[in-house]
Amino acid sequence: MTQAHTVPASAGASPAAALVAADMNDADLHDLVLAQLDDDQAQDVVSIPLEGKSSIADHMVIASGRSTRQVASMAQKLAEKVKEKGFGPVRVEGLPAADWVLIDAGDVIVHLFRPEVRSFYNLERMWSFETGEAAGGRA
Repeated sequence: MTQAHTVPASAGASPAAALVAADMNDADLHDLVLAQLDDDQAQDVVSIPLEGKSSIADHMVIASGRSTRQVASMAQKLAEKVKEKGFGPVRVEGLPAADWVLIDAGDVIVHLFRPEVRSFYNLERMWSFETGEAAGGRA
């Protein structure tokens, strides 16, 4: 699920250099997501590394908002910021109810919850492949 980032042929970059540039951009996307959630005062932000464990994404970020209004606002701002910074369009699911909003930004999947809904589904436990890994991935 790596986003394709191309380097112009005139740049003379080797395929390995282009791959490193793509990886840096994937890390930049993850950092952008975490920074935006911090700016929006998301609560209990957890980042679970999925690289090598799942082909759906490289990172899964789970966070809570205090209300449906905050969850919806965080989701909209995050989607806009990702697009604005050149990572392409994102898919947003669950925005009308805003109890659980899924944001698919390619290599980073973001789940935003109201606290009660988050504790019910407990995604951290489902996606932790080793004991305590989700807790160790707190951002």
